[in-house]
Order: sequence, then structure tokens, then C-alpha cells
Amino acid sequence: MKKKQNSLQPIASLLETISPLARVEILLAIGTGEACVCHLETALGLRQAYISQHLMALRKADILQDRREGRYIFYRLKDASLLDLIAASARLSGLPAESVSALINTRINPSCECPQCSPVLIPAASL
Repeated sequence: MKKKQNSLQPIASLLETISPLARVEILLAIGTGEACVCHLETALGLRQAYISQHLMALRKADILQDRREGRYIFYRLKDASLLDLIAASARLSGLPAESVSALINTRINPSCECPQCSPVLIPAASL
């Protein structure tokens, strides 16, 4: 039985890593695209330091990948099927999977000023 338990450890570790509510919220806020910390801060209403701690744990667990663009770091899911796992967990918890799907952020957050959230407008005179 011990060998079987060891082979299941990666599953338990993954579930343990994503289980804090803030991490589920972060994963949904990133969704199938990418997001920077300031976008997550605005979208979730959480402090930057708190979000950064959770992002670090998700990166260490190899769930997220990041890329730097100037002073911004953008995060994306390494495997978007993680969102399916969250939706299945919602269904198993008695919530409709659609309630989780509706939380996946696919819109630009207007109060975030980073390049990802607020595209730079080209003045009409330069066109």
C-alpha cells in the first residue's frame, strides 16, 4: 500500500497547493490569458504583498509561468486544464460549474493602469 500512496503524492500536493481560497481566486483571475500583479490586485481587491506570496507558491509548484515586460511581470497558467479541475471541484462541492466559469476573468479591468489592462492609445494626429 505504501508504494501506491507515494505514487498519489503529486495529486495530493497539487490539490494542497491550489486549495487556499486566494489561490483559487488568482487562478480564475488569470484564466486562459495572463495577468500582472497590479491587475490581480485590482480585480481581487487584495494587497500586492499577499498576492505576491501566493504567486510565488504557485510558481514554485510549477503551476504558473511568468514573463517580464519592462517593469511588469505577467503570469499565465502552465496548463489551462487546471481551470477544468476547479470547475469540477465546484460541481463536486454542490456549486454549478457555470458559477466558476463566470469568474474566469476574460475582460480588461478598467481601473488597472498597466499595459496589459489599459492599452496605450495612439493619438489621432499621429495616424
